[in-house]
Amino acid sequence: MIESIPLETIGFAFLGGVLPVWLWLHFLLKEDARCPEPRSMIIVAFVAGMLSVVASLPLETWVASFLPSGSLAIIIAWSAIEESMKYLLAALLVLWRRAVNETVDLVIYMITVALGFAALENTLFLLGPFAEGRILDGLALNNLRFVGATLLHVVASAMIGFALAAAYVRGRSVRLLFVSVGLILAIALHALFNFLIIAPDGSQTLTAFFLVWTGAIVFFALFEILKYFRYRHLPKNTC
Repeated sequence: MIESIPLETIGFAFLGGVLPVWLWLHFLLKEDARCPEPRSMIIVAFVAGMLSVVASLPLETWVASFLPSGSLAIIIAWSAIEESMKYLLAALLVLWRRAVNETVDLVIYMITVALGFAALENTLFLLGPFAEGRILDGLALNNLRFVGATLLHVVASAMIGFALAAAYVRGRSVRLLFVSVGLILAIALHALFNFLIIAPDGSQTLTAFFLVWTGAIVFFALFEILKYFRYRHLPKNTC
C-alpha cells in the first residue's frame, strides 16, 4: 500500500514520473510559442489529467473484479475508462473556458491533459521498483514508458482534440458525433497498443511502438496544418 512507502520514495517517484513528461510538454509549448496559451490554463489542464487517473483507478478495479485478467475484454474496458476520463475531466475543467477559442487550442489542451495523466500514471509505476530499491529497473521502465505509453496517451488524446477541432464551428449534434468518433478511435488505438505490448515473450513490442510512433508522425503533420491555418492571415511576428 502507498501508505507504507516513505515520503522520500514517493517524492522521487513523482519527480521521475513528472520530469520526463514535462519534456514532452515543453516541446508542445515551443510549437505554440507564437501564440502561447495562458500558463495557468496549462497547469489546470495538466492537473485535470492527473485527476483523471484518480477517477479511473476505482473504475478499473471494479471492472477487474468481474473480467478475466489479461483478456481482450478488460484491455478494451480499461482503455475506454482512461480515454473517457481524460476527455471528461478536460470537458469539465478546461474546454469550456474562454482561453479555448481556436481549433488548435483544443488539441493543445487535450494533449496537456494526456501528459498530466501520463505523469501520475508513470509515478505509480515507479513506486514499486523505487520502494524495493530497484532504482535502475525503475528508470529503465520509465524510459520505455517515455517513448511508449506516454506517447500513446498523447496521440490518443490528440485524436479527440482533432475531432473537436474538425467540428469547432458545427452544431451541437455534429460536435457530439465527431467527439464520439474521436473517442472511439482513441480507445481502439489504446486497446491495440496494450494488446500488442502484453503479447507473450514480447514478440509484438516493436509492432506496438511502430504503431504509436506512426500515429505521432501523423499527429505532428496535422498539428502543423492547424498552425498554418491559424497564422496564415496574420502579419509576421504577431498573434
